[in-house]
Amino acid sequence: MEAVRTERLALRDLKESDWEAVHSYASDPEVVRYMDWGPNTKEDTENFIQRAIANQREQPRRNYTLAIVLKVEDTLIGGCGIHVSNPDNREGWLGYCLNRHFWRRGYATETGGGLLEFGFTQLNLHRIFATCDPANVASARVLEKIGMQREGHLRQHKWVKGAWRDSFLYAILDYEWKRLKV
Repeated sequence: MEAVRTERLALRDLKESDWEAVHSYASDPEVVRYMDWGPNTKEDTENFIQRAIANQREQPRRNYTLAIVLKVEDTLIGGCGIHVSNPDNREGWLGYCLNRHFWRRGYATETGGGLLEFGFTQLNLHRIFATCDPANVASARVLEKIGMQREGHLRQHKWVKGAWRDSFLYAILDYEWKRLKV
């Protein structure tokens, strides 16, 4: 399934043949520095791909773990996802991770915008949120560029890689997103 197409990107379901491209960024310590996972071993990446493929068969589907692919070159440059975390309240969360060779080109912002459009138009969500490490200034900027508002600072709420970590909480509501689209 292709969830969404943007100007330069296709966000599509992961497949087994994506393994090598996924592993190239998922095993990079610089890329996963602010993530609560990684750097991945080969087995970690294989398990991740298998879980993503299994989620494609969910009924109803609530987890969209997708490849970020440059349309022109058909090159996988990262991964992203949108997950319906609370269907009764029409709430979900999004995330993204790019191979560092593709940083600072607007791809994360384009991905985030595409995920919001998919979440609000196809999944009929009311609220979409995201978290990021306070030290991850680039990711915070991306979330702000796509219209999300910082709602809070979650203090030491995650045990990650042997230490307590804070997160910034960002969110956007469906009607706020619609106003931005006009």
